[in-house]
Amino acid sequence: MTHLTTTEPEADERTSVTRGDPGSRRRGRRGRRALLAAGTIAAMAAAAGGLAWEHGNDPVAPPPPPPPQVAVSAPLRETVTTTTGFLGQFSAVDAVELRAQVGGTLTSIDFQDGQVVHKGDQLFTIDPRPYQIKLDQAVAQFQTAQAKETLAAAELWRAQQLKQTNFGSAETLDERAADQRSAQAAIDTAKADIMDARLDLEFARVTAPFTGRMGAHLVSVGSLVSGSRGGTGPTTLLATINSLDPIHLDFDMSEADYIAWRRLHPAAAGQPDGEVRISLDGDGSYGRRGTLDFVDNALDRSSGTVHARATVPNPDLSITPGEFARLRLVTGKPAPALLVPASAVMPDQSDETVMTVARDGTVVPKQVQTGDLYRGLRIIRSGLQPTDRVIIDGLMRARPGAKVTPVAGAIEPGLGSGTSAGERE
Repeated sequence: MTHLTTTEPEADERTSVTRGDPGSRRRGRRGRRALLAAGTIAAMAAAAGGLAWEHGNDPVAPPPPPPPQVAVSAPLRETVTTTTGFLGQFSAVDAVELRAQVGGTLTSIDFQDGQVVHKGDQLFTIDPRPYQIKLDQAVAQFQTAQAKETLAAAELWRAQQLKQTNFGSAETLDERAADQRSAQAAIDTAKADIMDARLDLEFARVTAPFTGRMGAHLVSVGSLVSGSRGGTGPTTLLATINSLDPIHLDFDMSEADYIAWRRLHPAAAGQPDGEVRISLDGDGSYGRRGTLDFVDNALDRSSGTVHARATVPNPDLSITPGEFARLRLVTGKPAPALLVPASAVMPDQSDETVMTVARDGTVVPKQVQTGDLYRGLRIIRSGLQPTDRVIIDGLMRARPGAKVTPVAGAIEPGLGSGTSAGERE
């Protein structure tokens, strides 16, 4: 009981102090605010400590990758013959339109469209019966003229005998001589009629004038065709035929190329003579050969070019008139030149670029002027130095101005591409 009595007044005293003293209330609020601030600072410190712990466990950023490797090589230096490329088109040496020279009904077509025929092969047949009848008539007239000439000759002989015995007159002798000459003339006329009839009968069979390839037939069996031997009247076009072996390759040279070629071949200005190399498939393989045998006698003023022509053997008949081909003609004397793989030359709109590597490993593009292929490599006419390091492999990893790691490579003639030393091993 004593303990309870002592405790209650203390409680009442604290209560009375808290409720009745305004300063105490302010101090209480400041205390609570201080506690709240301390809790916030502690939470922030804990969060900061967690972040610091997390960042402390992050891996270190890796170093940048090394520059990509590319194979480089100095351009090859070789003495090459200057050639100029042209685009040409093949044409037949002989091209003929087959037309009827006699009229009549077409009775047969003796070839297949596109067939290769030989000289003398029969191609068309026109009904020969009317011309056979004409020939028979001419032969009969010839026989009649022969009989008359025989009679006239006998009468002339008798007149000559009578004149020698004075039983015949000179007038009669002259008449018999004239009759004999007329009969002989009739024989000559009959012979000419026979030749004419035989010619018509021969022209009723249309044959190939030379070996070549036939086009499509333009008439059908049963058609009535018109013919004229001299071309004075209308004629029917039956078909066309083109020769194939040899074959012409026509092309045009610019004035500058023509002057360069003429300087190299001064004696050929009157009679052109020289070898041309021909590529049929456009794959850079100039395996065929031809002979330059014609250069026109004047330049075309409108185009500034001169027409030229080469004759090309075609024993396998694989070349067709109208087909295009590329050809090379020697237009300059042998001279030193720089060679790089064709794959190292990149087209850039109207220009061509070769990527090189400077001493510090920087990729430096250089614009170049190129020539033809030589032993599978591209001739560089200008824009490149013999000491330049040309990127021959790894162009996809090279960017102008970027750094690369150059690796020694080698340019191999005949392959048209470069390989690094390691790849060759």
